[in-house]
Amino acid sequence: MQARRKSSNVLLDTALQEFYGAADEMGLDEKLVSILSHSERRIHVSIPVEMDDGSVNVFDGYRVQHSTALGPSKGGIRFDSEVDMDECEALAMLMTWKCSLAGIPYGGGKGGVCCDPLNLSKKEKEKISRTYGARIEPIVGNWSDVPAPDMNTSGQEMVWIMDTISKMRGKLEPSLLTGKPIKYWGSQGRNEATGRGVATCGLEFMKVLDKNPDDVTAAVQGFGNVGSYTAKCLNEAGVKVVAISDITGSYYSENGINIRRAFEAIHSHPKKLLEGFEKVGNCEKIDNVLFADAEFLFPCARDGVLNRDTAGSVKAKYIVEGANGPITPDGDKILDDKGVLIIPDFLANSGGVIGSYFEWAQNLQGEFWPEEEYNNKLMNIMKGNFRLVWDYAEAKHLKMRRAATMAAIQRVADVLEMRGIFL
Repeated sequence: MQARRKSSNVLLDTALQEFYGAADEMGLDEKLVSILSHSERRIHVSIPVEMDDGSVNVFDGYRVQHSTALGPSKGGIRFDSEVDMDECEALAMLMTWKCSLAGIPYGGGKGGVCCDPLNLSKKEKEKISRTYGARIEPIVGNWSDVPAPDMNTSGQEMVWIMDTISKMRGKLEPSLLTGKPIKYWGSQGRNEATGRGVATCGLEFMKVLDKNPDDVTAAVQGFGNVGSYTAKCLNEAGVKVVAISDITGSYYSENGINIRRAFEAIHSHPKKLLEGFEKVGNCEKIDNVLFADAEFLFPCARDGVLNRDTAGSVKAKYIVEGANGPITPDGDKILDDKGVLIIPDFLANSGGVIGSYFEWAQNLQGEFWPEEEYNNKLMNIMKGNFRLVWDYAEAKHLKMRRAATMAAIQRVADVLEMRGIFL
């Protein structure tokens, strides 16, 4: 038996140990355990960029394809100062399970550039995006690897990358990436898809708990693309969102945050932040949104925020993971001992990749759907997937995370058995 992997990276080790635990409980064949605990491809590229001041910086870029058993690898590209190979590999593995659980024909991938996006000009971001795109061009494509936006990237970066690769190949390839602007081969509804999916999972969670959304309070960590639309969709369903946050701090109102005003605040801020929101949002700043007095918590920012040092201070009774890996194994145990029920990330935040699948399918066909149709398809799939995992967990007496992991692994394992291990 091949020695099992361990990593000094918290996120990668968390992903590996959750996989091994589920695989052992399933009795998964050891050869499949060995295959699925390793990524198919990991590349590290250098990205030289002439900065606005004339100096040259060389940034590190990464792309990982964990599995293509079910189809082309799928996963975002993030710009962040903490991006490294281990983080990308962990997130690529999570994407494999997310796509499998969602029932869409994708494997898992992830990539990014190690940089500080808040200190880059638009022109510098364009140069990084285009050079990164040129470096990973050999491994991406409609049927091999389909990237998308992630942390600190948007449709604009996807357009730059798509344009660069299309020019290199001498033909337009709009289905090469997803998350593009609506005006340029994007899909109506895609921008809200991840947050809408997280909110939909949260609302389905409330339903099985026999809770009326009008009587529920929630706290949402992060007010980027995922957190902001999670808060918006929850609020529209009647949930009182009492706390929100971003890198500028945490904002709280016992009477509920005015989400419309919060959107206005970030759109008027030069860096799309909530800075100063307490002055215009009729709310107060608190130490940490994770510890807000709310029944439901939606961590939609970074990985590892609920850990051995923070999990014990959580007041929420229910958590829906909007970010990737926001709870560490130590944090998970503490929360479990407290009786907190958790909906795992690769179930809750799969709306983004389902929405990307819709965009990819539309691009391949040259056909576009109205936003209402897009949203209805998305919410129906999210509701069905939630119910599938909930019922499986109830029948097997499992936690939701373990039930979701086992269901996702089984589908990939079945296809690997059919295909064999050659190449």
